[in-house]
Amino acid sequence: MMQKLPKNWGGEKRLQLGRQTSCKRNSGKLGGREGALFRGKEQEPQQQDFSLLCFRKVLGKNMEFISPTVVIILGCVALLLFLQWKNLRGPPCIGGWIPWIGAGFEFGKTPLEFIEKARTKYGPIFTIVALGTRMTFVTEEEGINVFLNSKEVNFELAVQNPVYRTASIPKNIFLKLHEKLYIMVKGKMGTFNLYRFTGQLTEELHEQLENLGPHGTMDLNNLVRHLLYPVTVNVLFKKGLFPTNERKIREFHQHFQAYDEGFEYGSQLPECLLRNWSKSKKWLLALFEKNIPDIKTCKSAKDNSPTVMQALLDLLEMEANEQKSPNYGLLLLWASLSNAVPVAFWTFAFVLSHPNIHRTIMEGISSVFGTAGKDKIKVCEDDLKKLPLIKWCILETIRLRAPGVITRKVLKPVKILNYTVPSGDLLMLSPFWLHRNPKYFPEPDLFKPERWKKANLEKHAFLDCFMAFGSGKYQCPGRWLALLEIQIFIILILYYYDCSLLDPLPRQSSLHLVGVQQPEGQCRIQFKQRK
Repeated sequence: MMQKLPKNWGGEKRLQLGRQTSCKRNSGKLGGREGALFRGKEQEPQQQDFSLLCFRKVLGKNMEFISPTVVIILGCVALLLFLQWKNLRGPPCIGGWIPWIGAGFEFGKTPLEFIEKARTKYGPIFTIVALGTRMTFVTEEEGINVFLNSKEVNFELAVQNPVYRTASIPKNIFLKLHEKLYIMVKGKMGTFNLYRFTGQLTEELHEQLENLGPHGTMDLNNLVRHLLYPVTVNVLFKKGLFPTNERKIREFHQHFQAYDEGFEYGSQLPECLLRNWSKSKKWLLALFEKNIPDIKTCKSAKDNSPTVMQALLDLLEMEANEQKSPNYGLLLLWASLSNAVPVAFWTFAFVLSHPNIHRTIMEGISSVFGTAGKDKIKVCEDDLKKLPLIKWCILETIRLRAPGVITRKVLKPVKILNYTVPSGDLLMLSPFWLHRNPKYFPEPDLFKPERWKKANLEKHAFLDCFMAFGSGKYQCPGRWLALLEIQIFIILILYYYDCSLLDPLPRQSSLHLVGVQQPEGQCRIQFKQRK
């Protein structure tokens, strides 16, 4: 006899009761495999569909229908989650199977080649994880524009760690003083003050060329170092600071070269892992510690104006940070020598290995200064304007041997090509590869000084997309002085000496990202004094 149902039971309850009755009937009739499967489902509810359980928890066990409002809300939530995922999607990432080290081993072998291979494989933006650092590289217009113009990226925060490791300048002091020191150095070495250096550089180079002797054969890189090390130190720091004793000269060369060659590793790794580099760093710091008092009191014999280092010391004294004077001296020394020397090497090597260019430059020098090698000449700004090819050669050399990377720190997430670069990443731009993009520099692998005819050098403007000196607010403050020094070096050595290369132009090293590319192997030069 059927049980009488209460009146308040609706169709929904009847439906449930009917389902329960049907299930009992069917479970009794089903046997064998089907019955066992059915009974198993009743006895093991944990095997039910996971999504159904989730809906039951959220919407209630007995709810059979979902209202349109709930569907709309869930759809909106899903859409927001999808958009958030899309907005947070980072660029293709190259890591490794070892935590922290990441792609460090492969990246460290040949970093320049690694960057180009990654661009070819992953496109115009990609991230490399190495030694606990995320480096996101940009190679096309949109990424370059963000690098140059975004307020969400910062230069000082990107370099504070390398500055601390290589010069032992604490981060708080560096951040406090950097802008003031930059403005001072930029003013001292700027285009309006270059005339102050022209005579000094010419005199210093004359002195060093007299020590070179009437003829000889030596490695071109060593020749450039022997000429430019003392010239730069005596002009920027103090006349007579560079040693004249042969043993002390060798000692300076040994320690600065060791410091310079290991600079990139020293900027990334603990000093305790780089014993020889650390030893040379301490030697150079001790050299400045010893000579700071003399540098402060020495004045120029000509116009009584302070040197760049003296102006720097005055500013440090005003800011009550005199104890870091040797450290800033070391930083200035590295900045003034580490790039000027290889640029002078490559420029001279390119000129000598291109006979037509060499001949044209010699004709220009003779037309401005008379018969080569006859008199002791003075170089002035007007003379340099009559010899534009030399400056074009220097700039074309810098284009071809540009730094591997320049960098910024990402302060807030930035959007580039539908990717989001997270805060904390180092945003990287490679001038070396940018200068090899035929879109910006036709026939990019050729040494073509004439391409610089298009640059408005009279207004101190370079070619578009030329990034060798950095970009934006903090371009290299000594770029104009470095160009001046190398111009005078080329003029004087070609005026006084007949020079020729004994070896082919060496390959560039592919190991460096910081600074101008170094030569790989020797390149001997033969020189003979003109009569």
